Amino acid sequence: MTDHPVAAVGAGPTQIEARLEPDAINVVQDTVIGMASTAPGASAGLTLAALAATAAYASVPVILVTAVPMLIIANSYRRLNLWKANCGASFEWVGRAIDPNLGFMTGWLMITGYIIGAVAGVQVLGPAVLQVFTNNAGSTWGIIGIATGVSVVMLVIAIVGIKVTARTQVGMAAVEYLILIGLSIAGLVAVLSHRHGTYPITSQWFHLSGIGGQGSLASGLLIAVFIYSGWEGTLYVNEEVKHRRVNPGKAAVWAVFILTAIFCLAYLGLQGLVSPAKLQANSTSALTYVIQAQFGGGWAKLMAVALALSVVAATGANILLTSRIIYGMASHRVLPSVLGRISPRFSTPIGATVLVGVLLIAITWVYLLAGSVQSAFNAVVSVSGLLFGAFYVMTGLATIAYYRKRIVSHAWDLLICGILPIAAAGFLVWIIYRSIQQAPASQNWSLVGIVALGLVLLFVARFVMRSAYFHLPREAASKDFSVTGNSRTT
Repeated sequence: MTDHPVAAVGAGPTQIEARLEPDAINVVQDTVIGMASTAPGASAGLTLAALAATAAYASVPVILVTAVPMLIIANSYRRLNLWKANCGASFEWVGRAIDPNLGFMTGWLMITGYIIGAVAGVQVLGPAVLQVFTNNAGSTWGIIGIATGVSVVMLVIAIVGIKVTARTQVGMAAVEYLILIGLSIAGLVAVLSHRHGTYPITSQWFHLSGIGGQGSLASGLLIAVFIYSGWEGTLYVNEEVKHRRVNPGKAAVWAVFILTAIFCLAYLGLQGLVSPAKLQANSTSALTYVIQAQFGGGWAKLMAVALALSVVAATGANILLTSRIIYGMASHRVLPSVLGRISPRFSTPIGATVLVGVLLIAITWVYLLAGSVQSAFNAVVSVSGLLFGAFYVMTGLATIAYYRKRIVSHAWDLLICGILPIAAAGFLVWIIYRSIQQAPASQNWSLVGIVALGLVLLFVARFVMRSAYFHLPREAASKDFSVTGNSRTT
């Protein structure tokens, strides 16, 4: 195997050369980028009330249970990145280890998942900011202005280069996490000291069935999978990370561990600051509401800053990561070759980055100005977590497929690359099945629409663009594939 960036299949004078900046960021910056994609502050704000109600306050056990398959899949990403480190990630791995058609569909789910997630985050930023700082959350043009301004700024930063993006992400993360962790600790102290108005912690908070056995584990796990989505973003910038084969995988595992700790602290410390009835009555602004109820408006505004930074950071990360996924696919000419071009000045995939930014702004405008499409788009947003779950499953299966020779000859690899990935994939398949089973028809039809559009693009890439990607041979690690990603001959 080589350790060069992915290039178009079939060398020739028109081959797209990958010239992303190597060794541009370190493992800490890469970890922060993955965590920014998950957006812990925004995720907690969106689901604090929902998870408390669904799990009957057993939020922490549900989060810990979900962390197990997330860590297993993160390790699958790590192992596959040892084999082939390029920004196409699962698109490349699934295509080479299982089947190119499945690889293309995996890449399509990755792109749609990230774009939908970015739009969903940007369109809720405006109301949150306006409500806290102007008491006028209903100003459509104010919301559009904030959303557009954030998107343009983060687009420019993404174009300028990975180093600037990484520094920006680390700066925003430091402030966001400091506020979220600090106020979560303050909330936990208030609850443990039985401060007036708080809801007391009991031992039943730590049972999977929750208070009085009223919690729904399946529904709670659905929410928990959603809040974790995005940590694998560390792998989409692997061509630009120092020690590109090793560090992006480490960063993914670290991101899941750190996110687990933050989520456990936040939900444990904040869900009991008010009564269950008040928490559910203010579910749309739960994070700022519980802080205001116990600590006052000034601290609530500080939490609003953390939420805003979380959304802004996620927007920037999603533009950056989606452009790398598109670039990785365009390098194989399954997407137009213009999207695989690199800016000589900034060493970034400028065509792909501009496309993502323009799509983000355009879809946001359409959503906010055309009320007739809002319900349809809300249905699409509701299935975004399923898209992440689907390509996590495919990545776990790709691990089994690629390491199949080692699975049958090494006991450790049987466990790490066989038993655990299939168990994690099975868990996620069950989550996807239960979600589809419980979802309204509009959400399921939106999922069908996404898959159908992907199949159309697959047909175009294979039979119109005639990409050589679809003729890639199936690959597998040798029995002596080393942990550094090199094959040795026995």
